[in-house]
Amino acid sequence: MISNYVLLGLSQLLTSVSSTNTHTKACTRDSFASLGLSNINILSIDAKTDHAHWDMVDTLNAYPVSTNMTVEVCQITVNYTHPGWNDKVTTWISLPVGGWNGRFMGMGGGGWVTGSLGALSQAVFGGYAAASTNGGHDELATVRSWALTSEGNLNWANLQDFSSVTIDETAWLGKAATKMFYGKSHNYAYWNGCSTGGRQGHMLAQRYPTQYDGILAGSPAVNWDKFIPAELWPQMLMNALDYYPSSCELEAFTKYATDACDELDGVKDGIISMPGLCKFDPTTVIGKIIQCTNSAVKITTKAAKFVSLVWAGPSDTSGSPLWYGLSYDASLIYLAGTNCTSPSKSCKGVPFTVSEDWQKLFLARNSSAEVLPVTHADYSHHFRQSVNKFSSVMGTRDPDLTGFKQAGGKMISWHGMKDQVIFFNGTENYYRKAMEVDPNLHDYYRFFAAPGAEHCSSGIGFYPGSSLEALVDWVENGTAPDTLQAIATPTATGSAKLPLRTVGLCPYPQILTYTGGDASKASSFTCK
Repeated sequence: MISNYVLLGLSQLLTSVSSTNTHTKACTRDSFASLGLSNINILSIDAKTDHAHWDMVDTLNAYPVSTNMTVEVCQITVNYTHPGWNDKVTTWISLPVGGWNGRFMGMGGGGWVTGSLGALSQAVFGGYAAASTNGGHDELATVRSWALTSEGNLNWANLQDFSSVTIDETAWLGKAATKMFYGKSHNYAYWNGCSTGGRQGHMLAQRYPTQYDGILAGSPAVNWDKFIPAELWPQMLMNALDYYPSSCELEAFTKYATDACDELDGVKDGIISMPGLCKFDPTTVIGKIIQCTNSAVKITTKAAKFVSLVWAGPSDTSGSPLWYGLSYDASLIYLAGTNCTSPSKSCKGVPFTVSEDWQKLFLARNSSAEVLPVTHADYSHHFRQSVNKFSSVMGTRDPDLTGFKQAGGKMISWHGMKDQVIFFNGTENYYRKAMEVDPNLHDYYRFFAAPGAEHCSSGIGFYPGSSLEALVDWVENGTAPDTLQAIATPTATGSAKLPLRTVGLCPYPQILTYTGGDASKASSFTCK
């Protein structure tokens, strides 16, 4: 059975305000023969009527619906290259044959994936004309296949394609094809992305501020040149301490911290909503016995030190901080992953794949390089090299959004405070710096913290699956979101004691605050 909140998300997603069933051109290659840009060479254009299939579990910034559907679209595939770059880029454009709502949407990617054809289904089911790009490499391709031109030589063209260039070009191509097909331009343009897609949204606001009227950027991978090497910090610590924890041990520390700080907000719900007040000291559980699969494990001093340093975040050899650590209630097993034959025995570190790729291919420029073990001094050096070499290409943290403001753009960003792979405090840091540049940032860009939510998903926490509707309302009706509706579901909480819960997430720097009463009702919370 589909829950009421899911049906609500579906109805919001499929609502269009000015739909039309007309188009002026046939869906053939000849209809789009003039499609192109001055800085690219078109290699091929294909257009055909097709049916977009959408398994609605796989959505961006929207509540999931476990229902499969199809919609008729004009599917356009454009292959092109940049003269002198020796690259090949594919851009997909999906145009609803009926029910176009007059809007255009760019869809983002995740991890090393710039975008995908499949992501367009979510947009076209909402009535949007939509486009996405592979950024010069197939979504299933290994990073090794495109990062280097040869051992020791970085493929800067492919990195530029992935970082920024192709998302701008996709907007131009998608909008032009939309006008060709329907005989008129779109009324509004929106960007929808999470993780890499959230970074792309910020890149668009910073570097191409006139492309989109509204940008939705969840769990944004901004500060890429810093947070990606920061993801290797737990692995370096394991080598330095000669301590390789099992998943069971790591999960125990997360539970101890959550139990200690859960009720700081007045509600016992398995969520740390006020991490700034959490002072849990992992040394207080040294000697405790935890039950793992088929064995009992005693928490050691070395284990407590390891977890404490992971939470503190990476530092250089002098102790100066380099970046942030994970939140107390964020799962440690993604970045501090190990492969053990049994708890605490015969373990070795398993780096997070994206950070391992970055270190091996983009910093060492050697596909056979050994990422681990590494000394603290070498780690600090690699971290600074990442910033020095790639800040301007991948950092995506320019706090000056004057161009976006002058273009009349609106942006909503949210980040789960329990994010297990992208450090929540990094996004907060970016927004705070943008506020320092423009004290009126709130007028056109709002950032919402989501307690208990994980990376681009709900976890046990509050997931703002109606963010797109809030953005559209802001852009088209001038209704700025004072709060962002978010829902925690009984399935996600994993506890029959916690019913369906709805809150209004608060725009930074306000904090979601429990005021008393039924903790499942939004009326029991306020923003302070």
